[in-house]
Amino acid sequence: MDRSKDSAGDRSKIGADFLQLNLAEAPPGGVTDWLTTRLRLAIAQGRLPVGTRLPPSRVLAAELRVSRGVVTEVYQRLAEDGQVAGRGRAGTVVVAVPAAPARAEVPVRAASAAVFTAEPEAGIIESLRAIPARIDLSPGVPDLAAFPRTAWLRAERKVLGELSPAEFGYGDPRGAPAFRRAVADWLARYRGIAVSPEEVTIVAGVAQALGLLAQVLRDEGIGTVAVEDPSSLGARLYLRGRGMRTPPIPVDSGGLAVGELRASGAPAVLLTPAHQFPTGVVLDGQRRRELLSWVREGGLVIEDDYDAEHRYDRPPVPALRSMLAEVCYAGSVSKLLAPALRVGWLLVPEKYRDAVVAAKRDADLGNAILPQLVLGELMTSGELERQLRLLRRRHRRRRDAMIEAIRTWLPDARVHGAAAGLHLVITFDDGSADTELAAAALDRGVKVQPLSWHRQRPGNPGLVLGYAASSASAIAEGVETLGNLRRRLSQVTMSGT
Repeated sequence: MDRSKDSAGDRSKIGADFLQLNLAEAPPGGVTDWLTTRLRLAIAQGRLPVGTRLPPSRVLAAELRVSRGVVTEVYQRLAEDGQVAGRGRAGTVVVAVPAAPARAEVPVRAASAAVFTAEPEAGIIESLRAIPARIDLSPGVPDLAAFPRTAWLRAERKVLGELSPAEFGYGDPRGAPAFRRAVADWLARYRGIAVSPEEVTIVAGVAQALGLLAQVLRDEGIGTVAVEDPSSLGARLYLRGRGMRTPPIPVDSGGLAVGELRASGAPAVLLTPAHQFPTGVVLDGQRRRELLSWVREGGLVIEDDYDAEHRYDRPPVPALRSMLAEVCYAGSVSKLLAPALRVGWLLVPEKYRDAVVAAKRDADLGNAILPQLVLGELMTSGELERQLRLLRRRHRRRRDAMIEAIRTWLPDARVHGAAAGLHLVITFDDGSADTELAAAALDRGVKVQPLSWHRQRPGNPGLVLGYAASSASAIAEGVETLGNLRRRLSQVTMSGT
C-alpha cells in the first residue's frame, strides 16, 4: 500500500494539519464563530481555492474534538454566504471566493448617492437597484442564491416529458388550467381562500395585477385608490403612472385607520393587511371588521398579500379575501422564489372578472406556459412547501443577526416589523434626514432605503432594511457602517449649530 500517495490525496480533505487549526485559539463559548472566521479567511486568501472539498463534518469534528453540530453549523453559515455548497457524495465544496474586505470604504460615484437628493419619481426604485453596492440591504429582495435549481430542473424535465404538442400553442389568457388549479389549492391551504380555478387569473407579478386593475377601474369611472401611509413607494408611483390619485391613509399599531379611509371619500384602497409594508403591523380584528363593513357598503379593497408566507414569531394571519369574495386579491412568488419568474395571481369580484381577463389578453395574450406548469409541479409535489420551510429558518437567523447588529451599532433606533417578512424598519426620534444617511451609506457601498421615501405625510425619519439576501456577516458590517455614519452625521450637525 502506497501510504505517501494516500496522504497526498487526502490532505485537502482530512488530517490533523487541516489549516493548522488550533482549538486553543478559540474564545470560550465562541468556537463556532472562530471556526467560521478561520474557514472564511482561508477561502478569501486562496488557501482553500474554488473546487476544494472540505473535510466531512464528522471528520473535522473528531480532529478538533468538538461536536459535529458545531462543524455542521459552520458549513451552513458558509453555504448561506454562497462560499460553499453541498454536492451530495462529493461532499461540501468551495464554490466562490468572497469579495475582498472593503473596510477602506471606497466610495461609489457621488452621482449614485444623488438618487436620494431629488423627490422620488417613477423609475427611482429601478435606478437605485441598478447602482452597485458591496452590501445590499434593500427591502423586497429575496434570497436569490437559495433558488431551488435542482428541484426546478427536475420539475421542468417532468413537465416537458408529459407536455403534449398542442400545449405549446397559444393558451388561455387566464393561465394554464393545471397551474390555476395548483394556485387555487395553494391559496386554500396557506391563505384560507376557497376559490375555484376559474376565478384565478395568472399575471406577471403584483405590478401587472395593479396595472390591470387600474385600467379596469378607470373604465368603471374610478380614478382614486387610497394607499396606506407609509406604503410602498413603488406601488404608489405605479398607480399614479396609470392615472390614479393615491391619497394617504395613516397606519398605526392596528393597521389602516379605517375611519380616516371613510372620511377621505376614496372609493378604493390598496393595502397589505397580513404584513403591512413597510411597518410590518398586522391589520387587527376590529379594523378588519370595519374594513369589511366598508366593502359591503360599496368600497373596494385591493389586497396585496405581501410577505404573508414569511412569518417567524406569530401565527398565520388569514387573508381578507378568505372572509369576503368582494375583495381583489394579488399574490406572487417573487419573494418566495425569484422576481425574475414574473409569475403571480389575481382574484377579483365577479363583476370585474371578464374585464380583467380581456385586459390581460390585450396586454400579452397570457403568461408563458412552461414556467407556470413547472411552478405548478413544485406546488403539487411539496417542493415549494419545503423551500418555504428552508427559507423561514434561514431568514430567521438573518433577521436575528440584523436585530443584534442594530442593538450594538444603532442603540437609539426603534425596530418595527420583526415578526415576519424580509425586512425591518428602524425609526429615530430626532429630526435627522434619513435620505442623508442613506446617501452617505451608498457612498460607502451599503444600499438601504430611507423611510421618508415611503411616506406622503410627515413622520419620524428611519430606514427600511432588507435582510433576506445578505449573509449574517454582511448584515453586521452593513449595520456597523450605518451606525458609524449616523454618529458622524450627528457630530457634524452638532458642530454646525
